[in-house]
Amino acid sequence: MKKLTVLSGAGISAESGISTFRDAGGLWEGHDIMEVASPQGWDQNPSLVLDFYNKRRKELLKVSPNSAHIDLVGLEQQFKVDIVTQNVDDLHERAGSTSVLHLHGELLKVRSINDPEHIVEWKKELNLGDLCPNRSQLRPHIVWFGEMVPMLEPAIKIVEKADIVLVIGTSLQVYPAASLISYASQSAEIFYIDPHPFISHELKIRKHTVINAVATEGMKQLRESHLK
Repeated sequence: MKKLTVLSGAGISAESGISTFRDAGGLWEGHDIMEVASPQGWDQNPSLVLDFYNKRRKELLKVSPNSAHIDLVGLEQQFKVDIVTQNVDDLHERAGSTSVLHLHGELLKVRSINDPEHIVEWKKELNLGDLCPNRSQLRPHIVWFGEMVPMLEPAIKIVEKADIVLVIGTSLQVYPAASLISYASQSAEIFYIDPHPFISHELKIRKHTVINAVATEGMKQLRESHLK
């Protein structure tokens, strides 16, 4: 069975109603990114950061996977599918995907500020005073700007072994995630679904097929015309 690796980003979740900070009127408007998604922002105003992610968590719990998520699950009948996502939502898992690696953390989890290995499921509000067993404050289990991306190496290994790479819902402009395509084998088939595709250098030097469409429509085209 061929190995298909999916690199997914905000575009696939946007069709479920998840706001993205790159969109006009998006979720991050009114906030400097560094205020709510950096260690410095956390040190300066943890209440603001917690409120920001509490609102995102509440939004996530109101939405559902869309047909693009469902179609990715359907590909597991034909391929060994691994999803490497930049998204912090759980829509891939709720749709039924069985192998999902989150590069940037998970919104429905929190961790101790002093023990990064202490990670727990969390679907309610997170507030100052919510502590782990060693009495340290809990924080969102999110990779903030300026922090290391601990799942990058496992993601690279997944991409390296892929026979097919599907890029969906990501601009391929934010590093280090955008660099993952450079680890794909020269023999790997690459499909890129995006309504406004950005052809990066890493993509230019590899044979690839662009499907110029939003995620839901692009997945239909992929399954009907390319991966029969």
